[in-house]
Amino acid sequence: MLTVALLVGVAVLTFLAVEIGPLYAADRFRDLREPTAAERGRLDYLRETAGLDADRIAIERRGADDAGTGDERVGPVEVAVRGPPRRRVLFLSEAVLDDVADDVAIGLLAAEAGRVETYYGEFRAVAVAAVLGVLTATVTATVPFGAGFVSLAAVGFAAFWVGRRVQYAADDRAADAVGAGRVADAFERVAAIRGVEPETGDWSTWFEVQPPLGDRIAALREREESDGE
Repeated sequence: MLTVALLVGVAVLTFLAVEIGPLYAADRFRDLREPTAAERGRLDYLRETAGLDADRIAIERRGADDAGTGDERVGPVEVAVRGPPRRRVLFLSEAVLDDVADDVAIGLLAAEAGRVETYYGEFRAVAVAAVLGVLTATVTATVPFGAGFVSLAAVGFAAFWVGRRVQYAADDRAADAVGAGRVADAFERVAAIRGVEPETGDWSTWFEVQPPLGDRIAALREREESDGE
């Protein structure tokens, strides 16, 4: 009975850590502020266009090294929704409001809206909790080592495969809302600002829950061509 309680406790604590931990860390360790009245009005328009609902908005202040004009001095463009349902917080950097066009901001917000609507964050939390639960069962000899190892591999591979499907489904939701081309353009623009080339998948990415950005952009471009026919 104690072993079962331990396994359940590990799974529950892991789920909460993955689901709520990033929200707590962002609130505690990032330099955040509330949007001004003007920013809130603009964000309401951008979020409505993108179909993104959030319970709170927090803007990360620009660091001293990020100030300036021109692409070479654009600050980090970050958009993320953290937290469980009814406690979701939209975190975004000041560069999203100051340094990129509205179409880019809308594309990024729509991508986050897609992840919210497909419960991508909740899936990741469940997947990590399941993996650690099986690992704990194996380490504590609750199940035989051989069966535990096979179960761990099966759960892990299933999580990778389903996680990719959920992410592509989230991108499709974003494409439904604002157009596949707009979302793909936003991803490419942010990659250019960061000075990176969107990577495509190879054998090294088989064990990642989230597909490479280059593959996501390629899928969106295919969707754009299909929608245009």
